[in-house]
Amino acid sequence: MQSSLLESLQTRRLVCDGAMGTQLMLAGLEQGGCGEAWNLTHPERVLAIQNRYVDAGADCIITNTFGGSRIMLRRHGHEAELAEINAAGVRIAREAFAGRPGFVLGDIGPLGALLEPYGDLSEADAASALGEQAEALVKTGADAIIIETQTGLEELGLAIDAAKAAGAPCIIASLAYDLSMDGTFYKTMMGISPEQAAAFVEERGAHVVALNCGTGMDMVGAAMVGRIYREHCSLPVMVQPNAGLPVLENLKAVYKQLPADMAKSVPEVLDAGIAIIGSCCGSTPDHTRAIRAVVESFNKA
Repeated sequence: MQSSLLESLQTRRLVCDGAMGTQLMLAGLEQGGCGEAWNLTHPERVLAIQNRYVDAGADCIITNTFGGSRIMLRRHGHEAELAEINAAGVRIAREAFAGRPGFVLGDIGPLGALLEPYGDLSEADAASALGEQAEALVKTGADAIIIETQTGLEELGLAIDAAKAAGAPCIIASLAYDLSMDGTFYKTMMGISPEQAAAFVEERGAHVVALNCGTGMDMVGAAMVGRIYREHCSLPVMVQPNAGLPVLENLKAVYKQLPADMAKSVPEVLDAGIAIIGSCCGSTPDHTRAIRAVVESFNKA
């Protein structure tokens, strides 16, 4: 019987997968399309992407459910398929391991609307939407819930509560940080510091504190924020930085960091005591493979 995710972190560092959205677009998803619906309409394409991440050495696969809440799916006309889309996301990710040991992380992304009083979304509606998605992911057997790309503590807290209520065996709370103009510190779009986040996540009852995405969040930045996390809470830390810093091409942010260049900074992350290392925007299975090689050497040392 496979050990739980948290048990595995007691003995080794784990590798998570990389970007999903760009991989879906390479597989034919139209700009602005509902990638989560592909769990039902094109499951073989989703599986092929996740197979490549497993083959590259990922211990953890994040489900293709980032925008799988009722609120996000409603914008694409798929609200009625919420349970099926999220359940299929878990099943596909599990299938990607092809019987090999590995962990399926049920993905819950931002609701895409501001909570009252800053916006029109009530706390009750937000909690309900998060609860529905968390329940669908846990019911289908996700090993953990990962709450990703959060910038404020209000929604993050509601999502942690929803995952707890659904009975998630492990809850990962991940925030997206932007690098300051002078390059000296990171904060979320809503002004949350890593110190604040670490204390909040631990107090709210999540099991892993994490970071992903964000402007200027590369592997070096991940090590910097990861150290702050470890200084301000006792939870394991997970990082998913971008493939370097983006450059603007045709009014689009393009990430050009090569896998070998990303891997050069992985030892710094390992030295910071990070438990799970993945990657985010601009990354590919080749980036995962490069990260795996460094982590494997560390685990054997």
